[in-house]
Amino acid sequence: MLMRTDPFRELDRLTQQIFGTNGTTTRPAVMPMDAYREGEEFVVHFDIPGVDPSSIDLDVERNVLTVRAERTLPVIDGVEYQVAERPRGAFSRQLFLGDTLDVEHIGASYDAGVLTLRVLIAEQAKPRKIAIGATGERTSIEK
Repeated sequence: MLMRTDPFRELDRLTQQIFGTNGTTTRPAVMPMDAYREGEEFVVHFDIPGVDPSSIDLDVERNVLTVRAERTLPVIDGVEYQVAERPRGAFSRQLFLGDTLDVEHIGASYDAGVLTLRVLIAEQAKPRKIAIGATGERTSIEK
């Protein structure tokens, strides 16, 4: 699995702090993630705390999985924010899923600020045994 990286993320964060853009940017912020294989599944966890689950959008196109979410600053009558440091706005991440993953079978859940995706390992990527014929015996190739 290949992931797109964003080397300018830290530069954007520093620019926001210096120029006081209040955490809102025109570019989507990248969400941190962990990914690992667990048995017959590939599991990815995205940290997006405080995001309304209805704002999360998942798309798969040509083995590219795109995750989008948005967190807004709540508007509360009579409240004047003194500090608003938590990131808000659009969050986005793209993952390039290899042919070893079955993009037709992706499960998603959101709990305690963590979006979890589970992708099945494709049949052609699973290890299999190859029979060895006896000496002098011709073996045929199965399709």
